[in-house]
Amino acid sequence: MSASDTQDVRRYMERLAAEGVDVVRVVYPDLIGTDRARDVLLEHLPSACDHGLAFCRAVYHTTPQGDVVPVAGGLDAGLPDVSVRPDLSTLAVLPWEPGVAACLGEVTDPATSAPAPESPRDLLRTVLARCAEHGLRPVVGPELEYFLLQPAPGTPTGWRRAPETTGAVYTAGLRADPDNHLLRTLRHLRDLGLGVVTGNHEFDGGQYEINLTHSDALDAADRAFRFKAAVKELARKEGNLATFMAKPFGDAGGSGFHLHLSCNDAEGRNAFDDPAGAYGLSATARHAIAGVLAHAPALAALANPTVNSYKRFGPGTLAPWLIDWGLDNRSAMVRIPPERGSGARLEVRLGDASANPYLLIAGITAAALLGVQAAEEPAAPLEGYGYDTAKSALLPTHLSAALDALEADTDLTDILGKGFTTSFLTYKRDEIERFGRHVTDWEFTEYAYHL
Repeated sequence: MSASDTQDVRRYMERLAAEGVDVVRVVYPDLIGTDRARDVLLEHLPSACDHGLAFCRAVYHTTPQGDVVPVAGGLDAGLPDVSVRPDLSTLAVLPWEPGVAACLGEVTDPATSAPAPESPRDLLRTVLARCAEHGLRPVVGPELEYFLLQPAPGTPTGWRRAPETTGAVYTAGLRADPDNHLLRTLRHLRDLGLGVVTGNHEFDGGQYEINLTHSDALDAADRAFRFKAAVKELARKEGNLATFMAKPFGDAGGSGFHLHLSCNDAEGRNAFDDPAGAYGLSATARHAIAGVLAHAPALAALANPTVNSYKRFGPGTLAPWLIDWGLDNRSAMVRIPPERGSGARLEVRLGDASANPYLLIAGITAAALLGVQAAEEPAAPLEGYGYDTAKSALLPTHLSAALDALEADTDLTDILGKGFTTSFLTYKRDEIERFGRHVTDWEFTEYAYHL
């Protein structure tokens, strides 16, 4: 580090020490958006900033069950390192863990000093740089749903919804949340500086939604990533489980990850607004809509990235399983909220809560950019209640089809990069293979007695 960098680190250390912090947790996202981290004692922070923290690159290729997928550059290369340096500008004291502050980490290849090929945060940076070349700065507001579960020994999963109240959609208070989980969580997230705005109990028992304010796309992705990690950590602290799994229960709906997307121009004005344009939207906005629709099959691989994701789709689910758009129409995949002016935006409803925030935002902004470049108009907006296959094309109905669509969409993958795309496809196809070999409870119930 230079002398000025050393002085900056010392100033951060003095500030943290004054706040009673003696540990810095350096966190970064893996391919599926799970937080990977290392705790650094405060007195060793200068070394971590100078030399970086060594992690095995194959952490990006490791499944939730601990298996290492043979992605190029991992096992075949002898399990080399990546280097993670603290980004001290993202430091925040953890309100629920005394003496601990957390920050994001910058991940590089120590052999080249370039960003690690699988780094989701750097992938998003690459896409945003392409947008900047065209005078656009994406602005994103994330909305995420999740289920809170309590231990239930003796049940098939070992967990039950907390609480199991039905019919309490869009409520707050003790009626659907007798333990006040939502209030405690909102306050902790506020104190963490994540820009949370509102929260409520959602459609199903034990399901909650928390909305984050809009900001530049990278900052929004950072906050959504830290939000998911924080919600899960707060639940663990109380002996519970918060899950962003797309559809954890067969008798309940799924959890979404909706993105509100707009773009500012070089002067900082909303490039999606035009009172004189069709629907009160600018040509840029309409072209962005067309781009998201055109690349929707490939986007499904990033927005709905698990085998389980596709069980969230289908008639009666209120999840967007058709490729369409509409004006203030929640049955469409892309909804245009009624606000115009500075509030003109797209609400892309395709994603489910299991999506990696960096990959979801990178994919959608890349598709919108491709639409702007193609300068094509979208088809007429959906009118009335949707979910009619005679009117709109069907999205992929399983992960394998979505991965094939991503691989075939060379315009989109050219922006995302070959290195990332190859790693992601290899990792996710391994997930499909492992699921195909697994005997489920449904199969045993269906076949064992009668066959």
